[in-house]
Amino acid sequence: QVQLVESGGGLVQPGGSLTLSCEASGSIFRIIAMGWYRQAPGKQRELVAQTTSGGSTDYADSVKGRFTINRDNAMNTVYLQMNSLKPEDTAVYYCNARVYSDYVSWGEYWGQGTQVTVSS
Repeated sequence: QVQLVESGGGLVQPGGSLTLSCEASGSIFRIIAMGWYRQAPGKQRELVAQTTSGGSTDYADSVKGRFTINRDNAMNTVYLQMNSLKPEDTAVYYCNARVYSDYVSWGEYWGQGTQVTVSS
């Protein structure tokens, strides 16, 4: 089993910045990918950004140029630096990880979610 612990959410004014972090622990043989999703009230959960073990990154079009995802492989931790925040970025942000627990078995895991509110 793998646990994901998130931190860094909160209230910020439009144009401000926040950094989210997520640390993975437990039965980890190799991490395939880690990333962040978000879900606003009344909307579906959507991918914000993710990074793979190969170093590639993907971003939602709505956050390109404003958000940056980084991963500390040694610490099994992923960070989401969010700049120039907008009210429409308000959502619960969820950490996601796809992890091999051995050579053949892998699973997808979610954090508990952290609230990000962008408001004046």
